[in-house]
Formats: sequence, structure tokens, C-alpha cells
Amino acid sequence: MFQVIAYIKFLFHSTNEHGVHSPFVFDLITKCFYHKKKLTIYQKLDQYRTELLSNLNNIQVTDFGAGSRVFKSNTRSISAIANTAGITKKRSQLLTRLSQYFDFNTVLEFGTSLGLASAAIAFGNPKTKITTLEGCPETSRIAQEQFKEHQLNNITSIITDFSAFLKEDKSNYDLVYFDGNHQKEATLEYFNSLIDNTNNYSMFIFDDIHWSKGMEEAWEEIKTHPKVTITIDTFFWGFVFFRTETKHKEHFTIRA
Repeated sequence: MFQVIAYIKFLFHSTNEHGVHSPFVFDLITKCFYHKKKLTIYQKLDQYRTELLSNLNNIQVTDFGAGSRVFKSNTRSISAIANTAGITKKRSQLLTRLSQYFDFNTVLEFGTSLGLASAAIAFGNPKTKITTLEGCPETSRIAQEQFKEHQLNNITSIITDFSAFLKEDKSNYDLVYFDGNHQKEATLEYFNSLIDNTNNYSMFIFDDIHWSKGMEEAWEEIKTHPKVTITIDTFFWGFVFFRTETKHKEHFTIRA
């Protein structure tokens, strides 16, 4: 019910490209978000997803995040995880377009799961160096098998505690995709740990910013950070940019 009410509020406040006066955001929406041409790369994405959806094997999932609202047991079929917990087809295609549009050099992903998002970015740009983090050994194992099968050699998969990784890693990333822990405190911890490693062209994507009251509070706090200049709320995802050419903060709510 919380998400239903949040979505109604989103629809009331949201707009499309006609309500956007930022040239950067207008181009992003019209040339990437709303790109209608079917890309041939989508076929590889579909094959990757179909293989997971047809895999009826069970695995034991270790969940360090906010937990599941669907599964009652940690023993889950790979097919069910791909169907309910994995990134949707529409958003995986958007990730592929974003990968091509921004031509990322380096990407960090929190929460590999079965690798659908990692694969979408990798298919979009085989030159991108992707580091994907996962706390669950079993889901990570399945993802790594899929990466190998599809020759996605630009993905480095690490089984780790996210906080521990951030204490050791001081790399700069063009894209950070947060989809591993839908809790306010953890989200803000990861954001604050990475904020000093951003550059003018860095982009953060936060998954499920309207998942709960806590996640909405985290999103609002992120928007107020002094280094954040542009944010886009698409309901399921929150986009954060640090572009210094933007003199005043700009916040957009876009139907995408």
C-alpha cells in the first residue's frame, strides 16, 4: 500500500520531456530514455533472461538486504528469482541504452543477483570495465556461469560485504548502480563512501527509491548533498548527477 500511494503521488507530479528545460536532461530523455528503435543487442538480453527463466534448479539464497516481499523461504528456484527479483526487461534495455549513450569506462554495481543488470551494461558496451558486488555466494555463482557462457569478459564478479569493499576500494567510477540493500542507513552509507570519488561525468542510479518510507528519506537526503546538481526520479530508479556546469540544483520527476 505504501508503494501504491507513492506511485499515485509520483504520477501527479511527474512529466515527460515537454516539462524539462535543462538541455542535458532533455537530450537524455529524448535520445536515451524514450528511444523507441529496437536494438539488435536486445536479442542477447532476451536470450540471457530466457536461460534464467527456464532454469528450475533451486539455490539457497543469503539475503543481507531488506529482505523479500515475495519469497517466504531462502530456498528459491533460479527461474523464480529471475522472474520476480531480477531487473525487468524494460529497465534492462534502458541500462543497455545508458551504457551506449554515456560510453562508461568503469562501472560499480551493488547487488549482482543473477547478473541481468551487469549483462545489460556489458552488452551495451563491451569495453566498459564492470565490477559487480554480491553478498550471496549462490546467486553470484549462477551469474558468473552466465557471464562465462555469454563471453562477458569485461565483468569482474566479487563476493563480498559491501561496506568492507568500500573501505578498501578508492576507485573512481563513471556509473555506480545501487541495487543491493534497500535500507535507508545502508544506502546513505554507500552514497557517502563514494561521493568523494565522483567526477563531473559520474552518474549514480539508485534502485527502488520509493520502496519504503526509509528509502524515500534516503533519496531526499541524497538530493540535498552539496555535490549533487541534477536528480531524476523515474519512480523505480533515482538518477544522480554531479555536473558542475549546472549552477543551481535541478530536480526532475519523469515518467520513463
